[in-house]
Amino acid sequence: MIPNRILISRTDSIGDVMLTLPMCVWIKKQYPQATLIYLGKNYTKPVVNCFSIVDEFIDWNTFEQLPSVEKLNQLKALEIDTIIHVFPNKEIAQLAKKAKIKHRIGTSHRGFHFLTCNYKVNFTRKNAKEHEAQLNFHLLKPLGLTNIPSLEEVNKMTEFFSVPSIELPNNLTIPTKKSIILHPKSQGSAVEWPIESYIRLAEKLAQNNWTVYFTGTENEGVLFRELLPSNQHIIDLTGKLDLTELIVFISKVTALVACSTGPLHIAGFVNTHTIGLFSPRIPIHPGRWQPLGKNVTVVVNDPMCKECGKKNKCTCIQKISVDTVFHKITSNN
Repeated sequence: MIPNRILISRTDSIGDVMLTLPMCVWIKKQYPQATLIYLGKNYTKPVVNCFSIVDEFIDWNTFEQLPSVEKLNQLKALEIDTIIHVFPNKEIAQLAKKAKIKHRIGTSHRGFHFLTCNYKVNFTRKNAKEHEAQLNFHLLKPLGLTNIPSLEEVNKMTEFFSVPSIELPNNLTIPTKKSIILHPKSQGSAVEWPIESYIRLAEKLAQNNWTVYFTGTENEGVLFRELLPSNQHIIDLTGKLDLTELIVFISKVTALVACSTGPLHIAGFVNTHTIGLFSPRIPIHPGRWQPLGKNVTVVVNDPMCKECGKKNKCTCIQKISVDTVFHKITSNN
């Protein structure tokens, strides 16, 4: 199989998309002549655009609104010869078969792939011990990948991520030292550390001459904005930055604290000190979802938590102390 136009299909969230980007590096190194196209949700386009390995982006949000015949015609017009279903989507899988894409790769653990894919890779994510980025590489076996890269090798692939050259809005001035983003919410993608703990952390950092920025969407800001203390060193930026601006902003601060969510992964890629707060429960543990990058710190309250070990829903992440997180931040600066 020598692919020429490859479609990577992953129509889910920012963090998932970013952990899919490294596999694109392997593809380009093996098939430098190939055009690599990414099919994703429109709001993830800014992070894909930062990754120089990807040649084109297709907005699934717009594409899925087209009439069925138009969808099929547009997919055929792309002249794709290989599609990799990283995030299984029944409609996309059916379209790919109808469009007669020659090589259709997906996991064997989705029933509809038996009818739509002609290359079915036998692996499962549910209880996997490998990192999510490594798991994605299993889908490249039909393209000739014989060994899954180590996490160290995958980390090196983040070097192809480039921060956009744009001006931040409102002449936002960021201190060259002791500036930090706290991103409390995750839009439901993770078990969260309490907002009260983020606020206490912010107050302690401000007392030690850190400038603290709270980020998130406007809807997330509504949930906690009124709780933020009135302090010139604690600044609310929720709802004020689009994703491209947030990427640039993250690249300029000293550190970022968040649970397992998109901005945490962005921080890892741009080498900002990245402090991730995690539950040890499978499948949401840091071994699976910790951010990639060279400057990452993972914090877990109790790696041997009995409830998490039983895969029960557990709030042990809430027991991570403010002092512990503060120490992780300041010991690196």
